Amino acid sequence: MDYISYKTKYANKQSINKQWVVVDASFQPLGRLASQLAYLIRGKHKPDFTPHVDGGDHVIVLNADKIAVSGNKSVKKIYTTYSGYPGGLKRATFQEVHVAHPKRVVEHAVKGMLPKNRLGRRLLHNLHVCEGSVHPYAAQKPTSITLKY
Repeated sequence: MDYISYKTKYANKQSINKQWVVVDASFQPLGRLASQLAYLIRGKHKPDFTPHVDGGDHVIVLNADKIAVSGNKSVKKIYTTYSGYPGGLKRATFQEVHVAHPKRVVEHAVKGMLPKNRLGRRLLHNLHVCEGSVHPYAAQKPTSITLKY
């Protein structure tokens, strides 16, 4: 064998092994949780990580309604949405969004930590957030993991 001609092996759709994992988000800091979730969704914990391939795992987040933030972020953190029309800018604090749509808070935080391109939008489909402690993904046989903070 010619040792000079080693080729770098890149992962592709056929060679990756996607798994399903469950994470409990109750009383976890939002930012720390989101960074760990983005790490898992991206697939950076796998030895065959390839930056341009969706090689991460499907992540199920439970208890999104019990997420925590530190300091005054619950009052000072502002979420903005814009409809595209004049006067269509809406602002809401973390408390308001958390009460109305608890899943949206986690999804927004993880989305900000993924790449801002087609791959990042595709990776966001691997995030499944549930408000309570029950999820509808039992058929995928997910494994439960605890994240280190």
